[in-house]
Amino acid sequence: MKHLRILLLLITFLSFGCGSNTPQEQLNVQEADWASIEAAARGTTVQMMMWQGDPLINKYMQNYMKPQLQKQYGITLDINSGQGKDIVGLALGEKETGKTVSEMDVAWINGETFYQLRQLDALYGPFTELLPNNQYVNWQNPFIGRDFQQPVEGMEAPWGNVQLAFIYNADKVKTPPASFSELESYIKNHPGTFTIPNEFTGMTLLKSWMIALAGKEELAGEFDEATYQKYSQQLWQKINHLKPYFWKQGQTFPATLSQLHQLYANGEINFTFSNNDSEVDNKILQGVFPETSRAYVPEPGTIQNTHYLGILKRSGNLPGALVVINFLQSPEAQYRKASPEVWGDGTVLATEKLPAEWQEKFRHIPARRHAPDRAAIQDRAFEELAPEYMIRLYDDFRTEVIEQN
Repeated sequence: MKHLRILLLLITFLSFGCGSNTPQEQLNVQEADWASIEAAARGTTVQMMMWQGDPLINKYMQNYMKPQLQKQYGITLDINSGQGKDIVGLALGEKETGKTVSEMDVAWINGETFYQLRQLDALYGPFTELLPNNQYVNWQNPFIGRDFQQPVEGMEAPWGNVQLAFIYNADKVKTPPASFSELESYIKNHPGTFTIPNEFTGMTLLKSWMIALAGKEELAGEFDEATYQKYSQQLWQKINHLKPYFWKQGQTFPATLSQLHQLYANGEINFTFSNNDSEVDNKILQGVFPETSRAYVPEPGTIQNTHYLGILKRSGNLPGALVVINFLQSPEAQYRKASPEVWGDGTVLATEKLPAEWQEKFRHIPARRHAPDRAAIQDRAFEELAPEYMIRLYDDFRTEVIEQN
């Protein structure tokens, strides 16, 4: 009996040490000062779910973020692989089973997932005003202050800002199509060298193409079924007309971005895409893409968006989640991941608000060598559409294009 009591005490101690309290049992972070939040976070483990499809991003998280969080804050960051559907599925399952403490604390999310988690009431917040580094976030930028046309309202914290770019091999493509209209001619004249991945980047390409057909203002604002039907049908007609000229005659489509990148790297196709306008540089540095790879944005433009960090409402470690997110937004962490050889992710900070030494550092981030500077493509940036457009495109690309063989 004595041994049983000792075992139970040990389990209780370990549970508290890992930050597994129910939200009601934790420090009231809304009322606490930041020093108290940091103190409560020390010695805990934070569970984070994120996409792990890029080796450089994984390296940044494993070799930089995890050691720094342990060194500076005494926090163990445990990274779990999962994308939007996995995060939503986890939250839905926990809600339906009445689980009081989530398996995850922090999640890397975008507007589609943000929308679905808000529908489930599965996000904790508002919390961004609690973060000391929130003072530096460029909330005045509409590409940051709204996520897929949704006001953020403190329910997620901006992490990085990127724009969809076309990537091509200059040895094979002497004159890349300057617009979506020219792209149609290029595909017909170069059969088998183009395809669309059936995943997030591919859907962002399709959204950009649909905006090019409709005009920016036509699709702005809340989701409209009639507008979607009108322009999605125009889009599917174009895609199906071009499909016989796609890679493998459009009989199959890459399921992941890494598969698309591999086809491009192997020379099977002439174009790949990235939601990160500077990714071409880090892929060349990794030796994945040929040196002759170049990135650009065709007219009239492509989608620019921000990716965010959310806290699960049933998080068992709110103090730890807040400290992790605050560090991810810090000038130190944002500066490091902005470098092309590290990640090349655009910062969400208004650098003019930073202390002078950090302003100087950001001014001297290594320049892109194979992609245009952000300032050169800003006038070709489309704001994200309402999340329902993305959800519908996923379904309809399958039924209207992939299954139409």
